[in-house]
Amino acid sequence: MRTEPPRTALLSGVLVLVLVLVLAAVVASLAVGSRTVPPAEVWRALFDAPPGDGATAAHHLVIREVRLPRTVIGILVGAALAVAGALMQTLTRNALAEPGVLGVAGGAGFAVTLGAVAGLAGSQAAQLGLAALGALLAALLVYAVGRASPLRLVLAGTALGFVLAGISLGLRMTLPDVFDTYRFWVVGSLAGREQVPYLLPLLVIAAGLIGALVAASPLQALGLGTEVARALGSRVRRTRITVLVLITVLAGAATALAGPVAFLGLMVPHLARRLAGGSVRLLLGLCMLLGSLILLAADVAARLLLPTGEVPVAVVTAFIGGLVLIWAVRRYGAVTL
Repeated sequence: MRTEPPRTALLSGVLVLVLVLVLAAVVASLAVGSRTVPPAEVWRALFDAPPGDGATAAHHLVIREVRLPRTVIGILVGAALAVAGALMQTLTRNALAEPGVLGVAGGAGFAVTLGAVAGLAGSQAAQLGLAALGALLAALLVYAVGRASPLRLVLAGTALGFVLAGISLGLRMTLPDVFDTYRFWVVGSLAGREQVPYLLPLLVIAAGLIGALVAASPLQALGLGTEVARALGSRVRRTRITVLVLITVLAGAATALAGPVAFLGLMVPHLARRLAGGSVRLLLGLCMLLGSLILLAADVAARLLLPTGEVPVAVVTAFIGGLVLIWAVRRYGAVTL
């Protein structure tokens, strides 16, 4: 008679498999591109002294100065968007919630558009700062309007996103120079992000991920219901505010750094939830790994889809995420988890 393996053993095996896949995605991200570099050469570029001249020296330069920062950015941005989506779905108990619902992407895009109108978005660093500020202000406005309930929060974020997107579109259509500035940021991509000051956003994302793991226990209690959470001694209001701040920090920093990357915060939590059971901390940990894996894999695919260039990674994630959205609507019917 066959018996099913214990859940812990199964979960351990899945975690090992995911870690191996993440490592493979990292190697592929470092090796694949317009110049494909053998994995052994990637190892030498990272850990050995660079050669003096020749094609090998060029490979080492590309790996160290371009692909390594791009890979690190992909790891943390993917983890940030996935965890932000998991936090939002858990907090609102809405199976279709994702960071864009908070108006983060709309606020970032609106700020970049206004900066272009005022002549303040002439550099990538300026666009990064404007996007971060716009994401933060939009999220604060959504909280002020919709803090009374998770449903009002979702509705307020969706409405604000459409309003800001409409105003931004009007400005871009009437001012061609603004459109030229905006179009380089609006499509989410990891290409060229190593050319902007990325250290501070990455540190902010890392702090946000640690904060999310710390907030997992009170969020777990809140998932049982407000009254039960209060009976267990959880401070419901503080937990909600903390989680909302974490969502804003993670989604805002990721959007400011890589541009709008659609659907990653929607699809990854659905994949992770099947393995996590009822554990919020395990859900967040799996989202970190799967978010990094999917974004890196999508970025590698984006480099290979066109023979003459590369597709923005947001196009790849949107295609996959659209299919996941259709599945989620058919699977859940209603939006409540």
